[in-house]
Amino acid sequence: MNFEKLDVLSMNENTFKLINGDWMLISAKDGDKANTMTASWGGLGVLWHKKVAFIFVRPERYTKEFLDASPYFTLSFFNEDKREELQYMGKVSGRDEDKIENSSLTKKTEDEFVYFEEAKLVLKCRKLYKQKLSEDCLVDKSLVEFYQDHDYHYLYVGEIVEAMKKEV
Repeated sequence: MNFEKLDVLSMNENTFKLINGDWMLISAKDGDKANTMTASWGGLGVLWHKKVAFIFVRPERYTKEFLDASPYFTLSFFNEDKREELQYMGKVSGRDEDKIENSSLTKKTEDEFVYFEEAKLVLKCRKLYKQKLSEDCLVDKSLVEFYQDHDYHYLYVGEIVEAMKKEV
């Protein structure tokens, strides 16, 4: 099956299920190299009159280096039958092995974007904003429990420049 371009305004997926339930792969390229990581924190919306995706990445994640090096990133969403691959991508670091090559997923590259043939939905994003979360900005101080090591996530906001969905 091939991907077809999709107007994000016609998306009818439940984004809570898509991101937190189904999970996603955040991927970016740096030259000829690429890396990806599993994530379940983020969202979709409108900011600065643009359709955006926002993601959160801890500073120690290898994928962060790729996100910082590239003006683009992708979000790839999968059906439940790829859960095992998503778990693998979340447990193994690309610093230690070529986890993309060692997975059963098929990497696709187009210009500055990297995504996966097995995805059901891909969002190609252009980075607009990056900021490290800060304890000082937490209104609900109980959220500090997520950061015992003070490894506050970085927030990335990307304009969705293209959406692709598998033809059915």
